[in-house]
Amino acid sequence: MLKSIEATVEINGDVHLREPLHVTFPCRAIVTILDEPDIPETAILSEASLARDWERPEEDAAWSHLQ
Repeated sequence: MLKSIEATVEINGDVHLREPLHVTFPCRAIVTILDEPDIPETAILSEASLARDWERPEEDAAWSHLQ
């Protein structure tokens, strides 16, 4: 029987299960990475709109002293 358990994988590879898991014998498992780091949805949705402003020549001129 297949069973899916949500877990978090840390940068060092440690796996933390979100709920207890009890098995009666050693089992094989597959870890599937589902997504990239959490990025607020508003940041993703506004990226295209903000890019139009960021790519204007006036923006380049305003920030050129930092390059």
